[in-house]
Amino acid sequence: MLTVLDALKKSTEYLDKKGIESPRVNAEIMLAHILNCKRLQLYLAFDRPLKTDEQNLYRKFLQRRTNREPVQYITGEVEFYGLEFQINNSVLIPRSETEILVETIINNVNDKEEINILDIGTGSGNIAVSLAKNIPNSKITAIDKSKEALAIAKINSKRNNVNTRINFIENDILKNKNNYGNNYDIIVSNPPYVSNEDFQNLEPELNKYEPSMALTDFSDGFIFYIKISESAKDNLKLTGKLFFELGAGQSIRVNEIMQDNNYCNIQIVKDYQNNDRVIWGELK
Repeated sequence: MLTVLDALKKSTEYLDKKGIESPRVNAEIMLAHILNCKRLQLYLAFDRPLKTDEQNLYRKFLQRRTNREPVQYITGEVEFYGLEFQINNSVLIPRSETEILVETIINNVNDKEEINILDIGTGSGNIAVSLAKNIPNSKITAIDKSKEALAIAKINSKRNNVNTRINFIENDILKNKNNYGNNYDIIVSNPPYVSNEDFQNLEPELNKYEPSMALTDFSDGFIFYIKISESAKDNLKLTGKLFFELGAGQSIRVNEIMQDNNYCNIQIVKDYQNNDRVIWGELK
């Protein structure tokens, strides 16, 4: 009889031998998903025996993880900013660092006025949905060039009951003109900022499983910052605000790009590792 405790011990050892980072956490997340419970509840059910079908599915999950498939794709879900999101490998996995971008925007809006927001490269919709959920007076346009990503984003907007306030549009901002009008108070983007050189050296979880077009611009990592900073001028209201997430070592160059495009009062927000993570400024 294989109990929850036995399964966790054996799977943790197995994942550790295979070089998987945080093996216990990975083991718990996958088993909790199979048992349809929270990770904490596993500790209250250590003596519960696993059914044969649960054991078989757990073995399949473990094999996928040892092939370096991200645990979030295996379970098909992830928590972001206190909300649950459905994901698959057509979208980037939402990261905790991006919560800082969402938090920064929330702290910079007047919640008594209607706020129009444009989210460029929405992916799973995690930014748009989180903003809609936490800024009740917001109306959001969310764009992405991937039909598959937009399908997931729409599911997540309905899942979190904000679908009536988000308009999803398929568009490639590098190829098409942004004809959205100049009525946005805020434009936000977590763009593909990994350079092509760095992309080749990423861990397999990233460059093998996550969508490359959501990670890299296949150039120097700054193409989207330049394009969005230029085009946002036609879509922002006067004194409207532009918010970006930053990659490591990019703050100085992105600051220059924004200044060259007439953004002022530029500010940088650091993450919990003291890295420059968010940059934002106002249109002159």
